[in-house]
Amino acid sequence: MKIGYDAKRIFHNSTGLGNYSRDLVRIMATYYPENKYILYNPKKPSVNRLTLTGEIKVKQPSGFFNRLFPSLWRSKFIIRDLVKDQIDVYHGLSAELPAGIEKTPVKSVVTIHDLIFKHFPELYKPIDRKIYYKKFLKAVKSADQIVAISEQTKKDIIQLSGIDASKIKVIYQGCHEAFKKEYSQDFKQKVIEKYHLPQDFLLNVGTIEPRKNALNIVKALQDSPEHLVLVGKKTAYAQRIKTFVQQHHMQDRIHFLEGLSLEELAVLYQQAKIFIYPSIYEGFGIPIIEALYSKTPVITNKKGVFPEAAGPYSYYVEDVRNPEEIKAVIEQVLKTNPTENVKKSWNFVQKFNDDIIAENYLEVYKKL
Repeated sequence: MKIGYDAKRIFHNSTGLGNYSRDLVRIMATYYPENKYILYNPKKPSVNRLTLTGEIKVKQPSGFFNRLFPSLWRSKFIIRDLVKDQIDVYHGLSAELPAGIEKTPVKSVVTIHDLIFKHFPELYKPIDRKIYYKKFLKAVKSADQIVAISEQTKKDIIQLSGIDASKIKVIYQGCHEAFKKEYSQDFKQKVIEKYHLPQDFLLNVGTIEPRKNALNIVKALQDSPEHLVLVGKKTAYAQRIKTFVQQHHMQDRIHFLEGLSLEELAVLYQQAKIFIYPSIYEGFGIPIIEALYSKTPVITNKKGVFPEAAGPYSYYVEDVRNPEEIKAVIEQVLKTNPTENVKKSWNFVQKFNDDIIAENYLEVYKKL
């Protein structure tokens, strides 16, 4: 088979959607190298995190007009290249498909990660919400197959589009191999010293924005001696957290980090006493998976998608907007020995291994 991918996120996004896209291509090329994988990239790469093997080719727009208007090429005129290149299946990796693909011989798959713009409209400009919703509806209606990254996302798609459930397949995400390795004590210590961290700390990973709810972790630790490491891109919300930290004299215990390598981040997961993820809404929650592979106990939201990712042996907060409830669960984990639950959670997370993900996607492609 010849499988084409919308490679915008692969080469221009260093976080969530980019990681998903790169991991999928890497996994497919590793487990099914007999296929050809063509990455359609609209412009010169700004992120180079994918190793290109012999099965993977990159194609950029040709012709003066397409190079001058790469976004238009990606959203419309790319279909000429897909037909010319005899692509069997084209996969839109981030809720988009080019206009008119349903009128070509090329079969199409679209991945829907989440519908945050509908759940939290206040986080988006009105014009952006309209654009995202229009693209979403167009993609799910024109696609031959929809992939949802969780049962929660599948429910959202059906509710917001009316699409029949039989057209949607749930395929969970995995995580990068870096989080499945054990690192030497020497390397771990170097990372701790590089970022001036204590030996013992609690961890939260994700963009520091209101939806991720990190301020309530800080409030929960107000009267605690525990250190908290917050890893992620800062938004205006981060300043709210810093203001609270200063007002309550917590500067020596709350650590903000960003720009870590995957290996450095993996070390923090492995060193953390607890991974705390009280996000209000996610399509799935990759950091939970990363923590479970790292054999670190997880505290997360009891509602929504989170139990799908964290499994039956993690620890849950009923109301993540209540710092007292977060505090109570943290204290519960600290007072008990979570070793047995950590082992069971590690067994649970094997369902997100690369070979299973590859098999699921190959089944979709072959069926089409």
